[in-house]
Amino acid sequence: MKIAVVQFPGSNCDQDCLRALTDGVHFQAEYVWHKQTSLYGFDAVVLPGGFSYGDYLRCGAIARFSPITRTVVRSAKEGMPVIGICNGFQILCEAGLLPGALIRNQSLRFVCKSVWLRVETGETPFTAQLKGQRILKMPIAHGEGAYFADKASLDALESQSQIVFRYTDEWGNATPEANPNGSMHNIAGVCNEARNVVGMMPHPDRAWDRQLGSEDGKLVFGSLAKALEPVISR
Repeated sequence: MKIAVVQFPGSNCDQDCLRALTDGVHFQAEYVWHKQTSLYGFDAVVLPGGFSYGDYLRCGAIARFSPITRTVVRSAKEGMPVIGICNGFQILCEAGLLPGALIRNQSLRFVCKSVWLRVETGETPFTAQLKGQRILKMPIAHGEGAYFADKASLDALESQSQIVFRYTDEWGNATPEANPNGSMHNIAGVCNEARNVVGMMPHPDRAWDRQLGSEDGKLVFGSLAKALEPVISR
C-alpha cells in the first residue's frame, strides 16, 4: 500500500502527514510535488494542510489549477481514495470534488485548539473502522474553516449521509458551543456521492501519537488498510 502526500508551495503539514502515515500506521508514503502529473503506483492520496500558494485569492483557489490537482481529480473520479485535510479540504471544494466552501471563521480569528468530533458515517475509506458514531479528539488550526453550502446542498448532504464528521462536545452533542468556527450544521468533514473523497478541517495528522494529545488520527488513516484490502489483494 503506497500513499501519495501532495506538496504545494506553502504546504506546512506535508511532513506531519508523512510521519502519521509511516510512523503512525506503518504505510509506505511518498511526497508528490505539485508540478507532477502522475499518480502511477499510488493507492490513495492525501492533500495536506498549510497555506498553498500563500492562500492568495482565497484558500485553495490557486492550488486547484496545479498539474497534480488535475490528476487527483481524474484519479478520484476513477475511484481512488482521496482525503483533504484543512487546506486540502479547501482545495477539494475549489476543485469541485466536494460540495460547499470553507469561509472565514465566525469569530474572524484564527482558531488553534483541540476539538471533539463525531463520526457520522463509516462508509468511506477513511472511516471504515469508525462505525457507530465514535467520538474523536483532534486539533484544528485555521482561519477559514467555517463550512458553508446552500440549502439544497445541505439537504442532500444530510439525506445522502455525506456528512462524515460533525463538531460536538466530548459527550457527542452537536451544540452551538461545540462549533469552533460557525460551520453550518456543525459540519467538520464531508464526502462526495461516491464516498471515496473526504475533506475534513480537523487534523488527524497531528493526532497519531499519545505525546500529541490524541491517537485518534491513526483510526482515520488506519481505516484505509481495511478499505483498500480487497483492492491490494487482487
